[in-house]
Amino acid sequence: MDDTAQHIITRCQQGDKEAFRWVVQKHQRMVFSLALKMLCDEEEAKDVVQDTMLKAWLNIGSYDHRNALSTWLYTIASRLCLDRLKRMHRIVPVAGDDLVLRRLADDTDHQVELENREWVAVVRLMAGRLSHKQKWVFTLCELEGLSVAEAEQITGMTAKQVKDNLHVARQKVRRKLTKLGYGPNE
Repeated sequence: MDDTAQHIITRCQQGDKEAFRWVVQKHQRMVFSLALKMLCDEEEAKDVVQDTMLKAWLNIGSYDHRNALSTWLYTIASRLCLDRLKRMHRIVPVAGDDLVLRRLADDTDHQVELENREWVAVVRLMAGRLSHKQKWVFTLCELEGLSVAEAEQITGMTAKQVKDNLHVARQKVRRKLTKLGYGPNE
């Protein structure tokens, strides 16, 4: 963590709400991205952002400067998402999700950014058969680009558990893509 971020966190720990505003502005998109991919619901994702930031503010005194702030926030957010997933019904693809995926796969412009509804459709379609833990590590590692070590720290799982869940999730997603006509047949 650079000195500026360290100073801001120290100010937050002293009760400086303006300093915490910087934390929120810097990290709310990251938290929203994770929540949207895990929950497949934009309103729920927005609620998770608020809950994450509130929880972070209330617990800023327990933040350990040896860890990245983003990792700490990912931990809070992903656990809130996991709690919500356990309360929600299983995420199932809806009519048209496969058409969104096909349109994205056929797009020749690789710089196209996915809009929220497209992410929701793709994740719903791909993660429909994943367990909560598989979806958790798949979202962290594949969709958010975190390392296994970071996922291990965020989830509290061992490296082996993260890798095992990620392996199974990748296989299920690959099978789903193959079934939809993308990639080699198994």
